[in-house]
Amino acid sequence: MTLNKSDRVELVHGGGGEAMMNLVNRVIVSKVKIGRIFNGLGIWDLDDGASMPIGDFELVFTSDGYTINPLFFPGGDIGKLAITGTINDLSVMGAKPLAILDDIIVEEGFPVADLEKIISSIISVAESLNIAIIGGDFKVMPKGKLDKIIIASTGIGVAERGRVIRDSGLKPGDKIIVTGTVGEHEIALLSVREGLTFESNIISDLAPLWPLMEKALKVGGITAAKDPTRGGLASTLNEMAKKSRVCIWIYEDNIPIRSEVKAACEMLGLDPLYLACEGRAIIGVEASKAEEVLDAIKSTEIGKNATIIGEVRSEPTGYVVLQTTIGGKRVIEPPIGMPLPRIC
Repeated sequence: MTLNKSDRVELVHGGGGEAMMNLVNRVIVSKVKIGRIFNGLGIWDLDDGASMPIGDFELVFTSDGYTINPLFFPGGDIGKLAITGTINDLSVMGAKPLAILDDIIVEEGFPVADLEKIISSIISVAESLNIAIIGGDFKVMPKGKLDKIIIASTGIGVAERGRVIRDSGLKPGDKIIVTGTVGEHEIALLSVREGLTFESNIISDLAPLWPLMEKALKVGGITAAKDPTRGGLASTLNEMAKKSRVCIWIYEDNIPIRSEVKAACEMLGLDPLYLACEGRAIIGVEASKAEEVLDAIKSTEIGKNATIIGEVRSEPTGYVVLQTTIGGKRVIEPPIGMPLPRIC
């Protein structure tokens, strides 16, 4: 999808799919002339963050905006989402999260009690991982000029120089690991937003990834990693395949999806492969290290349902191929947008 000069930005352009990437590349990335520092990762890499080499280390930076609806949902709230999402972007790049800055913009009349709950969630997650909250900004918009609250979160982490993980490092022969069941976050939001009740309450998978990634990194052999947020597994795998110039084969029987999520998707006509997660990582690992990395991940509470879901091949370049339960094959197309806006 492309934009003409007369076109306007629509919700689909914020969905994390091809429509958004086309817009971002045309309006932002292609215009930037200075996009990296000291030959680190920068805007042109379109990774989960950027890096700046200093001595034996690389500082890793990431920034994200959060506009979720509803603000409070099963398993978390916008505060927990903002800090966790920022931690996870640093974590999948192999960077130990050190510090967070939050910019909070609220609508006039926003309940102070709700604001305190949101801030408490941010502080609680930060303290649990010994991460400093070192600054930010706070502003108030006139009533009706903003929908309740927006949080923009910036994270700072550190990795050894040359050890930053990119989402474009996959190589033929690598195994693909997903660190847990997929789809709970988006279904949890949808159930609250639409007033739906399922037989079993579905709770968002929202959780910090650093404890899991730290153990995996100690084993070694990780070639690429990314968290499947907007656009879910399908979007993330397609992006990794295209940027790595490889083909990813995944096996339907191996993808961990809770039965209640499958049932909800069948009822709503959704594909769980396209649903956002907020506490999962997709990791490429050298085949010789894959089982050891998997065991390390499974030793954590958040990673206990981790699975090897596929492998990396050389052809057809840039595609994601699903081998179905009945033995057929189909291409997993990248999403244009996302089925549910304002999920993160």
